[in-house]
Amino acid sequence: MALEMRDRCERCDTALQQTSPARICSYECTFCVSCSDAMRNTCPNCGGELVARPRRAAAPAAAQTAGVRP
Repeated sequence: MALEMRDRCERCDTALQQTSPARICSYECTFCVSCSDAMRNTCPNCGGELVARPRRAAAPAAAQTAGVRP
């Protein structure tokens, strides 16, 4: 089961696609880049650092190589 990344900024409610740049804290609170910059990259919920959200491949690597023998 694939977990979905959050799709809205928690501060301004802007829609965030999975490929959109966004920033997250270690608890995965999610903010758009503009809000994160305005908050000086500090999560208002936990006080942690906001960093670039990792990007996801279209499909997990295991699915891409299924059926392929080394």
